Amino acid sequence: MIELQRLNGTVFSLNIIHIETIEALPDTTITLTNQRKMIVLDPVADVTEKINTLYRSIGMFATQRGT
Repeated sequence: MIELQRLNGTVFSLNIIHIETIEALPDTTITLTNQRKMIVLDPVADVTEKINTLYRSIGMFATQRGT
């Protein structure tokens, strides 16, 4: 799970398995697999980095190897 900040400033944890899309509309809007939308203060790039960091930490993000 990653921590994000709602528009009112409260922090919450989101299970990344349920994320379908992340868009800047202009606020960062996260659409979940159940079509529920979450609007957060975190920029798209920060949300993506948090997701990638979590995947790396649990070994689900392959490391790139030289050819």
